[in-house]
Amino acid sequence: MKWKTTLIFTTVFTLLLSLSLLQSVAGQQPGPAKKPMPNFPMTIKPDSRAQQRTYHFKDTDKELEYVVYVSSKVSKNKKNPLIIALHGMGGDANFIVRDRLIDLAEEGGYIVAGPLGYTVSGWYGSPVIAMGGRPVEPPNLAELSEKDVMNVLAMMKKEFNVDEKRTYLMGHSMGGAGALFLGQKYTDTWAAVAAMAPAAFMMMQDCDKILKPMKDAGIPIMIIQGGKDKVVAPNYTHKWRDSLEKLKMKHEYIEIPDGDHGTVISGGMPYIFRLFGKTVKAAR
Repeated sequence: MKWKTTLIFTTVFTLLLSLSLLQSVAGQQPGPAKKPMPNFPMTIKPDSRAQQRTYHFKDTDKELEYVVYVSSKVSKNKKNPLIIALHGMGGDANFIVRDRLIDLAEEGGYIVAGPLGYTVSGWYGSPVIAMGGRPVEPPNLAELSEKDVMNVLAMMKKEFNVDEKRTYLMGHSMGGAGALFLGQKYTDTWAAVAAMAPAAFMMMQDCDKILKPMKDAGIPIMIIQGGKDKVVAPNYTHKWRDSLEKLKMKHEYIEIPDGDHGTVISGGMPYIFRLFGKTVKAAR
C-alpha cells in the first residue's frame, strides 16, 4: 500500500504544483491568474531586465539555460554580493528572477543567477520526487541538478568580482528544498539561506540532521510560508520551524497569512533582502 500512497501523493502534488506556477505569475504581476492545466516545462515571458544565457554542461554534452541579473551598481572595482536563486518545479529560473526580486537586487547592488537545475524538475541535489510514480530519469538526476547549480556559481565567481562573504542562497518550493539541501552541504559558501514554501517533503524526517550543519556554521536561515498555501501546507513548514527553534539556530520564520504558494514569492522578497542586506559571513 505504501507505493499506492506515494503514487497518489505525487500525482496530486504534480497537479497542485502546476497550478501554483500559474499563481506565481499572478503573484508578481497584476491581473487574474489563468487556470488551464499546463504541460511541463512551463514557460513565462522573461523579465526584460534579465539576461538569458546558456553554457555547455560537459557531463551530458548539453547546453543548459540559466538566467542572470546584474545591478547597475555592480562594479569590477569592488566586491559585489551574489544571490543564487532556485526556481520551483515545472518552470525555469524566469519564474523567480523577475519583478520584485530584480527591483530589490537593483536597489541593493546584487548579482543574481538562476540555474535551471539541469531540468525543470531536478530538485538541486535534494531527494527527487518522481512525478506520477515514474522512475527518475536519468537515474543520477539529483547529482546532475546539484552540479548545474555549483557550475553556475563558479561561473559567476569567475566573471564578476564576487564578495565571498556576501554570497547567498534562496529558493521557492522545489527550490526551497534545494536551498535547504545545498545550504547544509556547502556551508563554507553561504552567508545566509532563505527558503520560500520549501517542498522538502522527502527530508522532513531528518529536519534536525539537515539543519545542524548550518547551525554549526552559524548560517542564519529564513523560512517564509503562505498561510493559505495548498501545495506546501503550513503544517509541513512548521516542522522546519520547530527544528530551527529546538536547535536554537539563528533564524526567522515568517508566515504571510493571506499568502498562497505563488504570492509568497513577491510577498517574501522584502524579508529575504532584509536578511541578506544585514548578513555578512562570519569567519569560520
